[in-house]
Amino acid sequence: MAQPEDLLPQNFPDLKNDTFLRAARGEECRHVPVWCMRQAGRYLPEFRETRAAQDFFATCRSPEICCELTLQPLRRFPLDAAIIFSDILVIPQALGMDVRMEPGRGPVFPEPLKGPEDLQKLKPTVDVSQELGYVFRAITLTRHKIAGQVPLIGFTGAPWTLMTYMIEGGGSNTMSKAKRWLYQNPSASHQLLQNLTDVIVDYLVGQVAAGAQALQVFESHAGCLGPRQFDDFSLPYLREISRRVKQKLNAEGLEQVPMIVFAKDAHYALEDLSQSGYEVVGLDWTIRPQEAREKAGKRVTLQGNLDPCALYASKENIEEMVKKMLEAFGCRSYIANLGHGLYPDMDPEHVGAFISAVHKYSEKKEN
Repeated sequence: MAQPEDLLPQNFPDLKNDTFLRAARGEECRHVPVWCMRQAGRYLPEFRETRAAQDFFATCRSPEICCELTLQPLRRFPLDAAIIFSDILVIPQALGMDVRMEPGRGPVFPEPLKGPEDLQKLKPTVDVSQELGYVFRAITLTRHKIAGQVPLIGFTGAPWTLMTYMIEGGGSNTMSKAKRWLYQNPSASHQLLQNLTDVIVDYLVGQVAAGAQALQVFESHAGCLGPRQFDDFSLPYLREISRRVKQKLNAEGLEQVPMIVFAKDAHYALEDLSQSGYEVVGLDWTIRPQEAREKAGKRVTLQGNLDPCALYASKENIEEMVKKMLEAFGCRSYIANLGHGLYPDMDPEHVGAFISAVHKYSEKKEN
């Protein structure tokens, strides 16, 4: 008898709630769909219990544990989408780099890239099925276990964001080591960004083949780039990813899925992002919804953008903030989310209040 991780990416249960997918396509919905970045996270006691004493990347390599962590928030909250539990840094690992998750420090690269000569240490090509097959198996297992409750989102880090980690050796406030490359070694920078793009394209297509019903690209470190650097070292690769993924899905006979781009703090590029081949543009909390609508026009669905720290407020205040957010965005071509991921010390009841308020006020608005 087949083990759970050996389930095939076919004969998935019928989807019961397609609100998220309809909104991503700009279609009319019964209510505004809502999900949260990092909704499978340490703020949930059951998440902490499941992950206790387990190495982070060992967790990422276990389809069964990833499936369980992905499903946990769905048992608590009436979310409209799930996002597979994984990490953006599995791609540098696939390229041959050592990455560790250290308590209190976050991700650490013991041997980061110091100069262009270090690029030869990376694998010239990556077989994503071999190196990242555990993510695909987790997606397939979760699609079966989710039983059609909501769509499942796959994701990746964007090339520039991954490059920053690979050069900085971990998190950084300034990204100065990575930005030094852009100024001193632009050719090597483009070489690395292209290598990452090639792997990302295959990785995202593999996720769809495994069962992902939407894809999000996280350009989390866009904010440390100015407009010119963003135009040179981020935007072309984001565009290439959306174009090549769609082409490859078509060539392989796979269904086209909505793609989301989330370039944190890249307000200056909102108009360009809305024309970069993604159906949805994610927003952080530092931009006014009306301004985002004006810049993006009617080309795309917008996603966001409540300040995550707003969930520290009272439930009554959370409701009021959600109501104002919905009024500002409008209920068409809109997916409610936070402007970034949930933090570990957040109260699950306040997360629930946010989700319930989105449904309450968007349903009321339609009647």
